[in-house]
Amino acid sequence: MNASVKKGEVVTLIDEQFKKYLVNVSGTTDKYKGIGVFDPASLVGKTYGSRIEIGNKQFWLLTPSLQDKLQGLKRRAQIILPRDAAQIIMHCSIESGHRVLEAGIGSGSLTIALATAVAPTGKVISYDNREDFIAHALTNLQIANLASYVITKHQDVTEGIDEKNLDAIILDIPNPWEAVTHVWNVLKPGGYFCSYSPLTSQVEQTVAAVQQHPFIEVMTLENIQREMVVSSHGMRPKFDMLGHTGYLTFARKVL
Repeated sequence: MNASVKKGEVVTLIDEQFKKYLVNVSGTTDKYKGIGVFDPASLVGKTYGSRIEIGNKQFWLLTPSLQDKLQGLKRRAQIILPRDAAQIIMHCSIESGHRVLEAGIGSGSLTIALATAVAPTGKVISYDNREDFIAHALTNLQIANLASYVITKHQDVTEGIDEKNLDAIILDIPNPWEAVTHVWNVLKPGGYFCSYSPLTSQVEQTVAAVQQHPFIEVMTLENIQREMVVSSHGMRPKFDMLGHTGYLTFARKVL
């Protein structure tokens, strides 16, 4: 039996150009960018996977995937892309029930990925120096229906961390090396540290700080991804390859 949309759910609408829109069906009648004027409640009872018409446009109606949530968020700051978020979740062994801290919430891209991983019993604690970034990210989290798994703090991670016995800490800040001592003090034994930095000089300073503490499995990687175009004429690399975004440095706490 095919599932249908229920009140209070968030859905994905994909148009014929494959643009994605996240819609909360509890929303009010309004003009939605890329969709037009419509009442989201009209989606209640519609079958997931079906093609529907809104105004004079056609959309596929789907349950939101993590990719949908990340691609549909409203950007204000540079985001950690899904390909890097996937590496962070894997290399930091983040799973349901974990307590994870991130610093540098930005637009909430990584926050959404982390909240999805730790739900339904875990928590993401997010520090940021800018209240406007926190407010913007919370809007994206609410649209993605994940805000209940996240605690935000207007706080500088380089000045200290309130929480204890954390499973993982991820830093997306310009100066992660200044927080490494605080990170080691509050991670549980075996917990993971990760920093995301666009510059090699940042990586060098971070690794130098990490090496002054009992961490093992210290590793830095660059994650470059190339999509392939496959057609009846053969296969070739996509011309607009997504190259360098940043360097991911990982380490694991021991006593």
